[in-house]
Amino acid sequence: MNTENTELDALAVFSHPDDAELTVAGTLLKLKSLGYRTGVLDMTRGEMGTRGTPEVRTVEAQEAARLLRLDVRLNLEQPDGHVWLTEESRRAMVRVIRAHRPKVIFTAHWDDPHPDHANTCRIVREAARLASMRRYDEEAGQGAVRVPTIAHSVYSRRVVPSFIVDVSDFIEEKMQAIRAHASQFYRPDTLEPATRISDKNFLNQIEWRMRYYGSLIGAEAAEAFYVREALNVDDPISLLTRPMNIYS
Repeated sequence: MNTENTELDALAVFSHPDDAELTVAGTLLKLKSLGYRTGVLDMTRGEMGTRGTPEVRTVEAQEAARLLRLDVRLNLEQPDGHVWLTEESRRAMVRVIRAHRPKVIFTAHWDDPHPDHANTCRIVREAARLASMRRYDEEAGQGAVRVPTIAHSVYSRRVVPSFIVDVSDFIEEKMQAIRAHASQFYRPDTLEPATRISDKNFLNQIEWRMRYYGSLIGAEAAEAFYVREALNVDDPISLLTRPMNIYS
């Protein structure tokens, strides 16, 4: 997959291989079905993970990318467990944004309890702004881009969503992409240590979460997002006459 300068409509930026699948895979699949170009940037190779190896996780991420029909899957190779907001990490993120020019970036919430997730969010927010500044990192020769819109996945905290995406048609495809990361999830035949996400009920909980957010908009399944900025609505009648709850 030659992805060096592929322009994207949406880029999901998360800390570890499988994070994007767990949080926004349904939305990525829906966007692809609508004809948009989609990508995932993993900040690390997941080398601090209790289960699996970086090499195994790379193969799993590539298979998940195939299932998600991504145009691009990248890895920034930041140190797992040590993702920090530094000049180096900001510059690396700016170069990705300028190379692929995403209109929208999906990422974690800044209050996520995992430090890597929270710091990934901060890196994304600062780099998105810096990417628009012509004189920042001029030596790379990429040129400034428009600031992408950032939408934060509602996942680890109780956050009131700004919007919810109906992903009812993509439940099984999302779960297949998650299960591509087989080293991380329940396998009765493995001798590797148990983790929170390797519990046999964990993937059921992911599906239940989708169904809960779907119930809020009268859909079978959905994914929720928070946007810090005010949303600029072009057609309020079209927006406000869509089904929004069980009574709509």
